[in-house]
Amino acid sequence: MKNLTTIPECDDCLILSNSLFSQLTNDEIINLNFDKGCNFHKKGNIIYHEGSRVNGFYCVNKGIVKLYKTGLEGREQIIRFAKKGDIIGYRSLLSGELACHTAKVLEDATMCFIPGESLFALLRKNSEFTIELLQLTCRELGEANSFITDIAQKTVRERLAEVLFILKDNFGLDVDNVLQISLTREELANIIGTATESVIRLLSEFKDDKLIELSGRKIKLLDQKALKKIANMYE
Repeated sequence: MKNLTTIPECDDCLILSNSLFSQLTNDEIINLNFDKGCNFHKKGNIIYHEGSRVNGFYCVNKGIVKLYKTGLEGREQIIRFAKKGDIIGYRSLLSGELACHTAKVLEDATMCFIPGESLFALLRKNSEFTIELLQLTCRELGEANSFITDIAQKTVRERLAEVLFILKDNFGLDVDNVLQISLTREELANIIGTATESVIRLLSEFKDDKLIELSGRKIKLLDQKALKKIANMYE
């Protein structure tokens, strides 16, 4: 972690209009800007550990953070990725419970820490902000429910195809249809909930079937229609 010489200003932040903070008044933004602290975090840094006490939450200004739980034998189960504009750690703060997952920097990140008192003050004063936060919580709960259903009912092949589309929706494709996030085979396995060897085999099968191209960690989507059919995803 490194202190920033230039602190991102909330009212100048490019992500403000696309976040729940867009519901804040000018005075609330000024107060938030005064209360927060921002730092640069290198790839591999742990922001907080599962089971630790949280006294605030984080907003991602730049970079990518992966959120995961640790299971048997130290195996990771990746829950989701937080990117520019996302907030993390707020649910444990609201519930008063210990952190339910670990947050680890996947790509160098600039993150702002906002104390819990600031969040609770906004919730008491700004009903629109409160509703927006409730909706965000419900969306994340819905995604978690869908994931549980997929784990129970879909094959590993189907889940891998679906994960490729989830990554596409969250991070986008470049002009060559390459996913704009680089993950190891182990990380892909930790999203899907399977062995790394299974992911390696299935990616090879997708490549042989001309569904994707592989270049190291980069994945290019060649036949999205066929992948969507494999994933049993419907419009």
